[in-house]
Amino acid sequence: MNALAPISPASTDLVGDLDRARALFDAGDVQAAKQLADLVYSTVKPLGDAVAKLKLQESLAACRRIQADALELVSYSEIRIADEWDRLAKEGKTLRGRPKSVVNEDTLTADSIGLTRDQIHKARKLRDKEAANPGFIRLVIEEKVREGVSPTKAAIRHAIGTKSHTAAEKGDQLYQTPIEAMRTLLALESFSGVVKEPAVGLGACLRPLEAAGYRVMIADLVDRGIVTQEGDYQQVGDFLLSDATGSEGVDIVTNPPYDDLANAFAAHALRVHKPGKMALLLNLNFMCGFEDKNRRYVMDEHPPSRIYVFAHRLPMMHREGWEGNKVSSQMNTAWFVWERNEDGSYGQGNPQIIRVMWDDYMKADPRPPGAGGHVAPMSFRAASPRSGPDDEFARETVRKTMEERIEEAQARALIWIGEHDQPFDAGTLRRGIGVRPSVADALIADFAERALIAADQDTSGAPSTWSITNYGWEALRTAAAVVHLRASYPAEDSRL
Repeated sequence: MNALAPISPASTDLVGDLDRARALFDAGDVQAAKQLADLVYSTVKPLGDAVAKLKLQESLAACRRIQADALELVSYSEIRIADEWDRLAKEGKTLRGRPKSVVNEDTLTADSIGLTRDQIHKARKLRDKEAANPGFIRLVIEEKVREGVSPTKAAIRHAIGTKSHTAAEKGDQLYQTPIEAMRTLLALESFSGVVKEPAVGLGACLRPLEAAGYRVMIADLVDRGIVTQEGDYQQVGDFLLSDATGSEGVDIVTNPPYDDLANAFAAHALRVHKPGKMALLLNLNFMCGFEDKNRRYVMDEHPPSRIYVFAHRLPMMHREGWEGNKVSSQMNTAWFVWERNEDGSYGQGNPQIIRVMWDDYMKADPRPPGAGGHVAPMSFRAASPRSGPDDEFARETVRKTMEERIEEAQARALIWIGEHDQPFDAGTLRRGIGVRPSVADALIADFAERALIAADQDTSGAPSTWSITNYGWEALRTAAAVVHLRASYPAEDSRL
């Protein structure tokens, strides 16, 4: 017998280790606290990755919770260590560079305090960010947990790199629109032959529109000397003070300034310019909020018809002239598309939310200008199995896909295989966990592909049998370890 080995409490006492790390931190032994919390973080991270592959969602939530708490303690410990290093540096007790002299016993090196010089530098940046925005560390970590992803040190570094700038720093808010955004929009939507771009910037929206065959009317708050391919220079002026004399109803496509300006920009466009269609690239949070009257006007009184949500975040839009760290985007964005009705209003109830992957449209052809309309998401009519292809019958109860059925039964099947602990075939597995033959066959194929089980040598001519592999036993032990962890650290037991 190769029964599932019991899990040693010492090997899974991550909760106890984290509690001990907290006690060390409170007692002032910050270096030891950091080392122990780092051990918990580094141990639970691959454990969580393994559980994710096994698709044990409730256990995965517990892993991310303890990983989050360990990461927070590591972060605050590193800040404390950096503070101590800076204090000692002022007293001349730290070693700098590569001295030719002999180091005395009172001189500290970066390695001796548990951080490299690069880590000390990063800890200072984290300290400054936390000081400027109290609770920043916890906010970033909790955001990742809510998003259903692992909270990591990289996530905190990225968040530091994408700090919120002051209004003075943002200036006229020139953030270049990624080409990925424009290719996606033009593959999905068609506009009138002439389009307004009232925040042209350096032409990031203009050039793809022209390449797709549109004639573009351009303007911006700042004179950047931008010229259309037809030789028309940009107009200069504040869009919020513009009128639509002679151009009312012309479609608008742009990436407007963000923050509160986005509300006023969108509202002015609908009230004054009254475009037949308007597409604005906005922060997904534009869907929320009710305090600003302009936001209510454009989202409640005259709502968009469609919102294309980028499931895969667009590349980072850095402010023009930004010389800081070039990091990945932490912002979720979407194209908000308004269409004007015959009575002059916009929208028809709640907008249609459409998730898109910009990767899928990088080589897509744009829809022809002037065609109007959009590419509708796929829809299906389920025909009755007892009728011809023209039957209008549609199934009201959606059946689960085979992938969904496999996902639901995976953990149960793997545990049954371990407890059964003898060769089995598809029929035995099907009866053991109570699934359809097709699901049992699919589970076996999936487990075999991942080397969790292997086919036995068949010498009797009987149906093929399968047995759990050594890798399968390791996967089961991982599952058991997380069950132990979940029992002592439930997902909802946030200790931050």
